[in-house]
Amino acid sequence: MSSGLPFPDISPELFSISLFGIDFALRWYALAYIAGILIGWRIAVAAVRRAALWPDSTPPMRPEQVEELLTWVILGIILGGRLGFVLFYQPAYYLANPAEILAVWQGGMSFHGGLIGVIVAALVYCLRANIPLRPAADMMALATPPGLLLGRIANFINAELWGRPTDLPWGVIFPGPAAQSCGQAVGELCARHPSQLYEAALEGLLLGSVLLWLAFRRGALKAPGKIVGLFIAGYGLARFLVEFVRQPDAQFVGSENPLGLAWDVGGYGLTMGQLLSLPMIAIGAYLWATARRP
Repeated sequence: MSSGLPFPDISPELFSISLFGIDFALRWYALAYIAGILIGWRIAVAAVRRAALWPDSTPPMRPEQVEELLTWVILGIILGGRLGFVLFYQPAYYLANPAEILAVWQGGMSFHGGLIGVIVAALVYCLRANIPLRPAADMMALATPPGLLLGRIANFINAELWGRPTDLPWGVIFPGPAAQSCGQAVGELCARHPSQLYEAALEGLLLGSVLLWLAFRRGALKAPGKIVGLFIAGYGLARFLVEFVRQPDAQFVGSENPLGLAWDVGGYGLTMGQLLSLPMIAIGAYLWATARRP
């Protein structure tokens, strides 16, 4: 498995400066979050400005309300994503080191936790502002894939969340432990699936393109719940499939999940990502099936 592609020489930091003895750095991962949120905001504003896309030609909110919702969404992403990572992936570690829960600059965010955080934040805002829930959820789902695309590319640049060993010609030799932990002979490096790029292509590029086409060309926003249903089910399915070639989190290998199933049996056991994605597929399918044109 040493015939893989070399990892590109890209620093995780876009630039770094030192002021008054304190080091500051802008990382690609942070830039991906910022750019994804800004692109999603512009997509949402473009959608609500086209009244003909919505039921009875009535968008769920005004453009200025999209900006207000954005503040709530950012809080939901950060708090939900961090707490989701703590609770779903490393609860024992953070229970022993509670001070590190707030250390988001060290990395560690969960999409599923961030999704829950966004749902709670958006629900509170929409109920307070008397905004219809399903159309608002459609608008937010339409705006989310660009952030997923950029976030997964940033995961690749960070050389994290890599895939299982592979001898396929596009396997990548990631730096650090990823290249040394396949049981190879001394001096032989290990190529792995670039699972971050698989997810970027499926969750971000493909799913996002389909949602935009359905919303702006096929009138899918006139059936409240259809876009958000497809997004939730589509993400869940894409994540479930990619988990087959994604390296399981180290704390789960060799252990069992709450259902009593091994996390990694012969490369095809349920992972935490798959376990969390199954409810998403079911909920998304329900929303799609119950979406009706007025």
